Amino acid sequence: MNKNNLQLLTDQDVYLFNEGNHVRLYEKMGAHIAALDGTEGTHFAVWAPNAREVCVMGDFNSWNKSSHPLKQRRNSGIWEGFIPGVKEGSNYKYNVVSRYNNFSAEKADPFGFASEVPPKTASVVRELDYEWGDAEWMKSRGAKNGLKSPVSIYEMHLGSWMRAEGDRMLTYRELGDKLTAYIKDLGFSHVEFMPVTEHPFYGSWGYQTVGYFSPTSRYGGPQDLMYLVDRLHQAGIGVILDWVPAHFPTDMHGLEYFDGTHLYEHADPRQGFHPDWKSSIFNFGRNEVKSFLLSSAMFWLDKYHADGLRVDAVASMLYLDYSRKAGEWIPNKHGGNENLEAIAFLKQFNQVVYENFPDTQTYAEESTAWPMVSRPTYLGGLGFGLKWDMGWMHDTLQYLSKDSVYRKYHHNSLTFRMLYAFGENFVLPLSHDETVHGKGSLMQKMAGDDWQKFANLRLLFGGMYAQPGQKLLFMGGEFAQWREWKHDASLDWHLTEYAPHHGMQRWVKDLNNLYRSEPAMHELNCSPSGFEWIDANDSQQSVTAFLRKDGAGGTVLAVCNFTSVPRYSYRVGVPKGGFWKELLNSDSLAYGGGGLGNLGGIMAEQTATHGRPHSLNITLPPLSILFFKPE
Repeated sequence: MNKNNLQLLTDQDVYLFNEGNHVRLYEKMGAHIAALDGTEGTHFAVWAPNAREVCVMGDFNSWNKSSHPLKQRRNSGIWEGFIPGVKEGSNYKYNVVSRYNNFSAEKADPFGFASEVPPKTASVVRELDYEWGDAEWMKSRGAKNGLKSPVSIYEMHLGSWMRAEGDRMLTYRELGDKLTAYIKDLGFSHVEFMPVTEHPFYGSWGYQTVGYFSPTSRYGGPQDLMYLVDRLHQAGIGVILDWVPAHFPTDMHGLEYFDGTHLYEHADPRQGFHPDWKSSIFNFGRNEVKSFLLSSAMFWLDKYHADGLRVDAVASMLYLDYSRKAGEWIPNKHGGNENLEAIAFLKQFNQVVYENFPDTQTYAEESTAWPMVSRPTYLGGLGFGLKWDMGWMHDTLQYLSKDSVYRKYHHNSLTFRMLYAFGENFVLPLSHDETVHGKGSLMQKMAGDDWQKFANLRLLFGGMYAQPGQKLLFMGGEFAQWREWKHDASLDWHLTEYAPHHGMQRWVKDLNNLYRSEPAMHELNCSPSGFEWIDANDSQQSVTAFLRKDGAGGTVLAVCNFTSVPRYSYRVGVPKGGFWKELLNSDSLAYGGGGLGNLGGIMAEQTATHGRPHSLNITLPPLSILFFKPE
């Protein structure tokens, strides 16, 4: 509680806000419980420069639209005031009356820390006090979030991961117990939550954000989400939050047309309206909007101890003509299609995050060939820590959807990635986007009969873990869910009672364990010195073989058979002699396979193959991946 009240906002705060460089506005704007001359209440501050009047209405004044006016702070555009008696848990809105168009609207607080449960739309006065127990994690998390760490991410939607009896959604606290145990058992290093920011339409999965400082109240309050993060951290699991600065919904209680003008969004629909999502696009050239968004990013890292932010829809921010036809967009001052203001904002965002939280990461969902997304800003890059490799995802899923008899004609879909694999710091994503809108589940995408589908999916996961880059898997994939993901229903957990599905779960767990325990599998994920082809050209048999390496000479060999027939006496060149232990075999009976393999390992022979002095004469099961390590 701030005891020195009405000066919560200083002149320096206002200056930085108007300049576009205030990154902790959540400490000053919005609703803050305070005291003035011994009287307890709440201090309110909201930006509405084109308003004629702003009043606070709430359950404390019977939702009276005019009884509690705020005062304008000179030329800052900010309205503020102290209201005695407004306590923790009070519901409130701003009644904004514009100078223009006879406009007035009841608005939720853009800086509100909590919200009513939708479909109600008021903000809620909340303090963010919480006694964290994750000091050990926070002290050492830099190494666990780094590019050389074995980062494997479990992406999930909180409300549809698992339901309680009666189809009730689990609370943040219930998830804190159940989810932590599950993630830890499967061996994922991180969990990524689809947006937890408040959103009016549940079917948007959180990507149509209204509460940029408010976790959705559907699962509990702010401290409940903190508990969930805290539990995960105490178990050694990092937390990445989806964050959406690209656009926001047009619901009138939100940011849209906030003070009777296009305050947060561009006025011209060619710049300010997104045709795909029917949402409004932020005006990245307005300084106060930049301060608002930068503060939102900092808020989740600061108050909720997030270990990373995954920035949604980066491509839509970078291109002025994104998803637009000729004549539907406005070129930049040079006549090009690059959004110069959004580019400058993204660079500033990454600089601010890494300056203040150098032990976290930022992730770009960027689907084009925009250069240097994950390179530092001082080199001309956008400054992200990592970028999703959408090309790998698309090529690999398309390849595995083909019957194996035709795969030899599409072998380049497997090998092309290595031409660009180290141009960025990549995450290999098998995300929610691949399991919705009629695309089918990962299992449904796989070619063949049921046995082949399971084998292909094990091969897909094994190939992802073998490739350079961090890993991401959407919930349900780990146990081979058959049906497409539905945001309003639980995953089909009953499937794990059946051997093939349980076997898939065990395969993912063992892949995570291998990935974590073998430095060669992760240490040089973002360096070309961590990968070496043995054979990229066996298209006739649809086989690939390559080495993963660490900086100390450690080596793991991965061999993949993408056909449905076994390859007996298949010879693979290796860099050294001796016994090569079979670390993992996706065709193992334990995973639901046929049990074909190499009896735990094989001695290298002095038969030169693939330009190497030694080779292994191995048995390759159908639709399988094998991992070997020299002893």
